[in-house]
Amino acid sequence: MKRIVSVSSKKELASFIDFPHELHKNDPYYVPELFIAQRDILTTHPFHKHSSLQTFLAYDGDKIVGRIAAIQNNNHNKFNNSNDGFFGFFDCENNQETANLLLETAVNWLKERGLETIVGPVNPSTNETCGLLVKGFDSSPMVMMTYNPEYYITLLENFGFKKQTDLLAWHWDAQNYNDKSLQMLDRLKERLTRNSGITIRKINLKKFKEEADALRDVYNKAWDKNLGFFPMTNEEFDYTAKDLKMILDPDFALVAEQDGKIVGFGVAIPDINQILKTIKKGRLLPTGIFKLLLNKSKIQGIRIMLLGVIEGYRKLGIEACLYGSIIKEYRRKNLKYAEASWTLEKNDMVNRAIEAIGGEQYKTYRIYEKKI
Repeated sequence: MKRIVSVSSKKELASFIDFPHELHKNDPYYVPELFIAQRDILTTHPFHKHSSLQTFLAYDGDKIVGRIAAIQNNNHNKFNNSNDGFFGFFDCENNQETANLLLETAVNWLKERGLETIVGPVNPSTNETCGLLVKGFDSSPMVMMTYNPEYYITLLENFGFKKQTDLLAWHWDAQNYNDKSLQMLDRLKERLTRNSGITIRKINLKKFKEEADALRDVYNKAWDKNLGFFPMTNEEFDYTAKDLKMILDPDFALVAEQDGKIVGFGVAIPDINQILKTIKKGRLLPTGIFKLLLNKSKIQGIRIMLLGVIEGYRKLGIEACLYGSIIKEYRRKNLKYAEASWTLEKNDMVNRAIEAIGGEQYKTYRIYEKKI
């Protein structure tokens, strides 16, 4: 007999975090999340100061067969003038009965709070990892991107979920870039400076706090028209910035500036998933931390994870300069692969800029929705 348990104890929380490791143990592309990071995002992350979530486990007898989180994102609803509920952290055996039980539990939790739709997966919002993988099952995910088996699509769509939007991931390998576009990069940057007074520079890590404050403002303005977006609070942005700083390579952290004002930025981070794949159950202790520290220099890929330009400065070529500068540096360092992710499927301006320097659209992630 299958049953649902509402997670309330530390032991149940640990089981919730560890369940995907057992479920996907034979999948060569699966990458375990860091336990400490998952625990924090589910319990102490600044998200919980304005919103709430409840995690659930599905059992078949004494065996865990699925998990889900039901999420009420108050800041999202206030910013978008909506009444949406969300689900995330969804993992499930290949069994429709189990999936339905989990999803119905999340729906009921959201209904009790007067919410009208269920949207997801988001973990726990679009400011963190989100989207269900629907294309590109032949490789591991990049750092801070989601992964799931292909059968999850069937489980969600059989429950009645429909596509809300697709999120795209773009790939370069060591030989796959548009050399002509990169050769034009210097001329494009010179024209940008000459015509608009805009220059591209590296983020100053010695003044990281001041830089982060300025970048937070740009982030909240640059992404404000994105579907599902809501502004990060100061605490949320600082939390994310602190985490990123630990793995940041300043050569891949760039800003576009006009008269001392930052109007856009692009950040790529090392693909530490190369190392995380070798850390059992995402535990840094006792040996995982050494694997992470000792192998960091061997990482051969980057993920361009943040790139945005504020309204009034778009269509000037800033996006192309930021992407091009990062890919040029990737080439100089002789890295083997790069990913830009994610972009909205309808963001033609950014998608064209990526295609212009040889990006190949190779993975697709989907946000689903359903009226409840």
